[in-house]
Amino acid sequence: MEWDKGDDMHIAYLTPEYPHEKISNGGGMGTSIKNLVEALAELGHEITVFVYGQPVDMVFVDHKITFHLIAQKKYQLGGFYFYRKHIEKYINMNKGSIELLEAPDWTGITAFMKLRLPLIIRFHGSDTYFCHIEKRAQKIKNNFFEKNAVSKAKAFIAPTNFAGEVSMKLFQLPMDKLKVIPYGLQLENFKNEEPDVYTPFTLLNIGTLIRKKGVFQLIEVFNRIVEKFPEAQLLFIGGDSNDVLTGNSSTWAMMQEKMTDKARSNIEYLGKLPYNQVKDQIVKAHVCVFPSLAETLGMVTIESMALSKAVVNTDIGWAQDLINHGVDGYMHHPDDIGSYVDTISMLFTNKELVKGLGEKATQTIQNKFDIKKNALENIEFYKLVLNS
Repeated sequence: MEWDKGDDMHIAYLTPEYPHEKISNGGGMGTSIKNLVEALAELGHEITVFVYGQPVDMVFVDHKITFHLIAQKKYQLGGFYFYRKHIEKYINMNKGSIELLEAPDWTGITAFMKLRLPLIIRFHGSDTYFCHIEKRAQKIKNNFFEKNAVSKAKAFIAPTNFAGEVSMKLFQLPMDKLKVIPYGLQLENFKNEEPDVYTPFTLLNIGTLIRKKGVFQLIEVFNRIVEKFPEAQLLFIGGDSNDVLTGNSSTWAMMQEKMTDKARSNIEYLGKLPYNQVKDQIVKAHVCVFPSLAETLGMVTIESMALSKAVVNTDIGWAQDLINHGVDGYMHHPDDIGSYVDTISMLFTNKELVKGLGEKATQTIQNKFDIKKNALENIEFYKLVLNS
């Protein structure tokens, strides 16, 4: 069957998360999917979202999108296999007019599935990818699942060149099956009417409190910053997590052990916040700091840039697709504590630099990360895959 630009499609997405009041999990991956599917629905395409690992089974429609929540099931043995087969059966039974299914790479959820649909896998960040980036051992089971899952896909999408190329090499996949399409934002939802108004000397970090986000390096940075700027504040937003290296049940508790007394009194952990409150905190921040050690793109980086914030980001691989260093943001390696301190100090003392950086950051997002443009690029690739 041949599709042309005028044809509407029926596309399905499989995901463990999606930011919605009826769905139990939401994160950066879920946000990127939400932005895409809402834009596709507005273009007239029919969208179905299958969300697995949920407390209950439920079907509902919102924003012209049909959601199928698939309840988590418990099995005495082999749950990793039987739950996947349960999801497979559910999708095949509810296939209807769906023409194509997109799934994430994380832990190879589509492993063992025999789907009656063409499958595209998007590299949101597999366990294989993150273990490689972080130079840590991977569980044999996860590697097996992810390799099995990607072997079933007709094509692959990655949000950055770095994430795509590394993932394709790790899974020994042909590069001609890869398309790089950045995540996008609904730009009308990211307007900062008063970019010159913010809380001075406030640093903001958003994301799960986990080693790979560079949270320990950020504590080191702030220990030095507060010595130079006693009024400085550092806010963390995101859920706590266990630590993969030590097995400690709370990364936040470990972070507190690294704080100086002066820094500790100027650091606030806000936990998880609703999405609109996160945006409010971005707008209030003087500088947004993301010294991450492992990402595929980093939604909070482009969200902060869209809101005209001065961003000091990691410089590893994927970040090269987001920021032009010194023009619309700054990039340093997370372990280069001194450069973070110097850059933040410079931004704290130069209002014009902060303003100019924010203006250029917003321009960059409008040019490269407009979901309306990126949605069209996704559709063209979907049609290309189906036509092939």
